[in-house]
Amino acid sequence: MHEHTPPAKAPADADTPASGKTSVAGGKQAPAEEPAPARTGTGEGRNGSGRGATRLPGGKGRAASVAGVAAGVLILAGGGAVVAAGSLMAGPASSRTVPAAEAAVPAGASLGVCPGPARLLEGTDAGTDAQFRPESATAATRVSAAVLSAGGVLPASRLARLDGTAAVEIAKDPGPAPTAGAPQELLAGVVADQAVDRVNVLSANALSNQNAAAAGAMKYTARDGDLQGSAAAACGQPSNDQWLTGASTTIGRTSVLALTNASSTPATVSLELFGAGGQIQAPGSRGLLVAPGTTRSVVLAGLAPNESHLTVHVRSAGGPVAASIQQSVLRGLTPGGVDFISAGTAPAVRQVMTGVDIQDPAGVAALTAQPGYGDAGPALELTVPGASDAVVEIKLYGRDGQHALPSGGVITAKAGSTTEVSLAGVPAGQYTVAASSDVSFVAAARLSRGLQAGQPSDVAWAASAVRLGSQHVVPVPKGGLRQLVFGALDARATITYAPITADGKVRAAATADIAGGTTASITVPEQAEGADVVGYVVSAAGDAAYGAVLVGQDGRNDVSSLAFLAAAAGRETVPVTLGY
Repeated sequence: MHEHTPPAKAPADADTPASGKTSVAGGKQAPAEEPAPARTGTGEGRNGSGRGATRLPGGKGRAASVAGVAAGVLILAGGGAVVAAGSLMAGPASSRTVPAAEAAVPAGASLGVCPGPARLLEGTDAGTDAQFRPESATAATRVSAAVLSAGGVLPASRLARLDGTAAVEIAKDPGPAPTAGAPQELLAGVVADQAVDRVNVLSANALSNQNAAAAGAMKYTARDGDLQGSAAAACGQPSNDQWLTGASTTIGRTSVLALTNASSTPATVSLELFGAGGQIQAPGSRGLLVAPGTTRSVVLAGLAPNESHLTVHVRSAGGPVAASIQQSVLRGLTPGGVDFISAGTAPAVRQVMTGVDIQDPAGVAALTAQPGYGDAGPALELTVPGASDAVVEIKLYGRDGQHALPSGGVITAKAGSTTEVSLAGVPAGQYTVAASSDVSFVAAARLSRGLQAGQPSDVAWAASAVRLGSQHVVPVPKGGLRQLVFGALDARATITYAPITADGKVRAAATADIAGGTTASITVPEQAEGADVVGYVVSAAGDAAYGAVLVGQDGRNDVSSLAFLAAAAGRETVPVTLGY
């Protein structure tokens, strides 16, 4: 009888086809052991002439099979080592993460859409596309604007209607960009109190790959009719995302949203509505098509009726749109004011409104106690678009420092809704209102003029404003009482302001030093150095400062507030990531 010893098995920690695992010791591949040779009857493994060898059943074929199994174990073990070693090596350079490259964005034309005249509704069609008619024989709408030079050269700019026909040619194309050299005198192209009867667009081309510094404002006035009063609005830059706060659709209040598409691309607009009771799901608020070069009007009462506090979030796909709300009040037969609500800043944890004019608190208390006059006093409206309530701290900064709200100044604004906070009880004066929270929100402040029930009054909304930086163009409507109002929050700020006159000159700048936590106002003169003042170039240094233009009329209760627009951006870059 022959004794047979089978081939030794591969070590348990070597790769095998069954397990598919590789044993790694100390971060390195463990070497595979060689299988032991088959033992013969004499204890020696010989393969010479076959002398002393043990023959297995099957002859040479069986011996070859055993040798093949042993060789297969070696190959598999070696293959596992190669795979394991490959998994520990650094990947190829093409798979490594690299920082996104910064690409310069070419400067484009600066656009500002100036709302058309305020008009009374004549009829509506399912809440949208209202037909309008003029409201009085004394109504007048005018636009003032200014465009600054770059390198001593004015960019091509004009005020034009939506159909492209020019109302005012401000400056022609200067040709090739000026070469860099000595600093040139700052010049301005101006539109001085231009009468308009429809929506207009202020445009200024880029120069030397820099965005043009330009801004415009419209002013509406009427001395009779249901829409008597004053209303002013900045010529807003079109956007695909904007927030408007302060609308009302209760009895006697009319809110008409105007959507203007000044681009060559169709815009599809969707509206999100936030009321006092939460977000409003309104049929017909999505997929509103605004064709290029047109304005679409939406009567908000058709989407959200009987809402005393309404905020509208306007989003557009395709072309950007400019949005504004014509808001008017009629208390019985008594006009209660008209205004254009402009878009404020995006949701943030702090919102600031300046140029908030508050009347005598005793007179306000007596007026708002009358039936139908509950919304005739100053107030702050807060909208929280997120899912969490906002604990909001409100601070008022006046001429002589901070003033406390009678309510204590800390309130909770419910998520997904609009909350009104009364500013009644605060001493008369001009204020900067700062609201801060732990979650993002949007805000606007209401101011009013007129303290006698049964007499015409006016209302205005101060939108949340951007922090002042360098070289803001601030147009000032002509006529009436005009003031630049500045507010500094925590520490001192220095404001420089240079008048822009109707002859296209930027006059010598003056400086105002504003203490932290205060509000200061500067009366705008009719003329500077013998020429009409149409605007200012404003810059700020130091702590955070904000600004607005407050407009009134002699002997009347008219009031309007214009927040400063953002300064022209320099050369911008965006991160660009290549991938598939």
